[in-house]
Amino acid sequence: MNEKQVLILGIGNILWADEGFGVRCVETLNQDYVFPDNVNMVDGGTQGIYLVQHVQEADVLVVFDAIDYGLPPGTLKKIYNEDVPKFMGAKQMSLHQTGFQEVLAMAEFTGNYPADLLLVGCQPVELEDFGGSLRPAVKAQVKPAIDIALDYLAKFGVEPTRQAGKAQALSPGQLNLSDYEQGRPDEASACRTGDIRVIAGATSVPEGTD
Repeated sequence: MNEKQVLILGIGNILWADEGFGVRCVETLNQDYVFPDNVNMVDGGTQGIYLVQHVQEADVLVVFDAIDYGLPPGTLKKIYNEDVPKFMGAKQMSLHQTGFQEVLAMAEFTGNYPADLLLVGCQPVELEDFGGSLRPAVKAQVKPAIDIALDYLAKFGVEPTRQAGKAQALSPGQLNLSDYEQGRPDEASACRTGDIRVIAGATSVPEGTD
């Protein structure tokens, strides 16, 4: 009963290249390791405010995310405790997407806030590539990021074991990294930056309409 409750959380949007770094970290961690019952691993994606309940239940929080630190692309950086909210998120996908800063703020406001936080962030190479996967420099940092998290969790007595069989996926199978990369259409078939018809429609009104 005295075990600390641990939340390992990957956030980001896999549809925008390196923005998916955090999600790919927890995906790989889930495939490779089995954790004790006091550890909860969550693919947070872009769930925003819906992650509050998970954060509120955690004594220890480890977050993987793509972070724009202004460092060389592919650089990993560790942020701890009260400094974590200052660095969350490399890209705001829309005005309606709740940033993780707000998730942490709400958890703190309710009085249920993790005592120990670690953010493992990676400087992205490319974000403006709709449907793209991690760039090689960022993909190469997934395992080092996981090693950082495991070293940190060991301080709290969390010692996972290697996954012996196939793990239950955290998200639909077609979104796992290998299937996602193999199934991408070529550039002639799929726009990389967005549909110009939609973009134009969002910024202008066709003649003859109110």
